[in-house]
Amino acid sequence: MTARREPLNRERVLRAAIALADRDGLEALTMRRLGQEVGVEAMSLYNHVKNKNDILDGIVDLVLGDIDVPPTGTHWKVAMRRRSISAHEVLVAHPWAAVQIMSRFNIGPGMTRYLDATLGRLRESGFSVESALDAWHTLDSHLYGFTLQQLNLPFAADEAPRVSSHVLGGLAMDEFPHVVEVITHVMQSGRVESFEYGLDLILDGLEASLPQS
Repeated sequence: MTARREPLNRERVLRAAIALADRDGLEALTMRRLGQEVGVEAMSLYNHVKNKNDILDGIVDLVLGDIDVPPTGTHWKVAMRRRSISAHEVLVAHPWAAVQIMSRFNIGPGMTRYLDATLGRLRESGFSVESALDAWHTLDSHLYGFTLQQLNLPFAADEAPRVSSHVLGGLAMDEFPHVVEVITHVMQSGRVESFEYGLDLILDGLEASLPQS
């Protein structure tokens, strides 16, 4: 007896697209390759998605739905910390997603829920509309900036000491003493940059800016 194939639907197509993009990069995401992933001819995909642009909108929306934004009643600082760390972890797990989230025009239900929950935790805690927008943009500047830098480094974090040693060999101590000092420290400590360090500085600054009740 042959195994019964799971019926194809939009979410199954989009989940397969996410897996393909995670594994082989967004450039590998074509209708033909996606059809192969789910075991159908490419034309059959059009029963579930309009085109590749619709796929990109859909997978961005699903990925955003994986980010944990704590519910109403959570202290804003706890909520924003958890939300930012969760978003960082999700974006690192899907290396193509950060740029796509920032560049998509359509806002789907996943994006809408994510934004509403994020802004909601801020507004519920005494942030004005203006200060909630400022807080959101400041937090996301750190989130996307740190994440994109991490994803695009030409070496893994645990390779920093080796790379630092290579760079150090071409620098003159008397000409660039502070650069040599920092690189030497990285080599000796094996330091890895912390997403949470910058996040906590931002959260403390936002807390200090709130009117005291």
